[in-house]
Amino acid sequence: MSAAVDRDVVVVGGGPAGCSAAVFAAREGLDVAVFDRGRSSLARCAHLENYPGFPAGVDVETFAELLRSHAERAGCSVVSDLVEDVERRAGDGDDAAGLRVTPQEGEPVTARRVVAATRYGGEYLRGLDDEAMFAVHEHGDETHEGFDREYADRDGTTPVDGLYVASPSAADRQVVTAAGRGARVGKRVVADARIDDGWWPAAAEGVDWLRREAAVDDEWTDRERWAEWFDAEHADAPVDPDSDRFARVREAAIDASLSSYVDADEAESRAAAGRRALAAHLDPAAVVDAHGAAALLDAMDDEAIAAHATELNGGREAADGAGGDGAAADQGAR
Repeated sequence: MSAAVDRDVVVVGGGPAGCSAAVFAAREGLDVAVFDRGRSSLARCAHLENYPGFPAGVDVETFAELLRSHAERAGCSVVSDLVEDVERRAGDGDDAAGLRVTPQEGEPVTARRVVAATRYGGEYLRGLDDEAMFAVHEHGDETHEGFDREYADRDGTTPVDGLYVASPSAADRQVVTAAGRGARVGKRVVADARIDDGWWPAAAEGVDWLRREAAVDDEWTDRERWAEWFDAEHADAPVDPDSDRFARVREAAIDASLSSYVDADEAESRAAAGRRALAAHLDPAAVVDAHGAAALLDAMDDEAIAAHATELNGGREAADGAGGDGAAADQGAR
C-alpha cells in the first residue's frame, strides 16, 4: 500500500457484490475496508432460496452474517458507517492519487481504489462524472435522474480513475449474479493493483483457488520449470526479458502459483476450519434437529458432557445410572 493513502481499496456496500469484490482484493494482500450501513435490497428478501449451496434456502440475516464474517476472515476491515461522499483527492503527485471517502460518522479515508457496491443508487458519487454517470429514467408519466446502470464496463472499470462499480448494475437483480459481478470486479482490482506494481496485463490476470498438491507432477514443484514456462508464455511481453522488472514479476508469479498448492493435511485443516466457521452461524437447535442429540453427544468430549450435567444438577455430580442407587439415596434423604 502506498504511504500516500490510508487504504488500498475501499468498498462501499457490504452485500453480496461488495463482499465478493472485497474478499478477492483482500486475498491478494490488499488493505481493504468495507463500509456497510444503509439501505439494503437484501433485507427485503423474505427467504433466499436460489443461492447455490443452501439446499433449503437461507434466511437473509444468517446470509448477511456469513458475508461479513467471510470478508473479515479474508482480512477486510468492516466498518458500520454510511458513506456520504466520494471525491477526487486534491494535491500534486502521490498526494493527488486515489479518492477520498467521507463517511457519515467517522473520519474521511483515502484509498487508491473505490468499489461502489450499493444497489440503491449512487448519490454519494455525485461530482465525479455526473453527466455520464447519471441518466434520466422514466416510470410511466414520471421521470427522475438516477445512476446509469450501464455506466461501468463489464469488469467494473469506469472513466473515473480508481473508481469501479459492482452495483448498481444490470447484474445485481439476483443475489448470485450480484456476487458473480463482485468477483469479476474484485479480480479487475487485483489485476490493476499488480499492473501498478510493474506487472503487464497478460501477467496480471490470475486465478484465485487452492489446488491439491498430490495433483501436481513432480516437474511442476521445481521453480526452474515454472520459470521456463513463464518465459515462454510471456516471450512477447512489452518488457525486456532481461530486465529486473521482468525477473521480479516472474518470481512473484511463481510464488503465487506454488503457494496455491496445499498438501492433504493442510487441505483437511482448512476444511475443518471452514466447517467450524459455518457452524458458528447455525442455530444450535437446528443442528440438534438435523443430526440428532445422540450424534452430537457422541461428538462431544465426555468431560464437557459431565460438567454440563453437573451444572444442570445444581452442582452435584450426576449418579451413574439414572434412577439407580444415587437416586434412591437422594429419595431416602428426603
